[in-house]
Amino acid sequence: MFGQAIGCEDAKTIIENGGQLINVRTPMEYQQFAIPGAINIPLQELQFHVEKLDPQKPTILYCRSGSRSGYAQMMLNQIGFKETYNLGSVNSYFTCN
Repeated sequence: MFGQAIGCEDAKTIIENGGQLINVRTPMEYQQFAIPGAINIPLQELQFHVEKLDPQKPTILYCRSGSRSGYAQMMLNQIGFKETYNLGSVNSYFTCN
């Protein structure tokens, strides 16, 4: 149903090389626990703030479970983002060895 997924090691490499990391959870969820350097754009607001993102850069999306980030990935792909990845759960990033 959703687009391309990405593992934590690959995500870290893309982020280190200038990729965008987008947290699509609510501001409250973001304040409680977030990946350092992530931009918080809640899924329900993404369409109104897409200009904050560079469609030419690799974009990694995450949420609590992977569902919202999957929907965000589909939205971005539909408007022309070429390289988007669903990291899934925020926890997957921190459990990476």
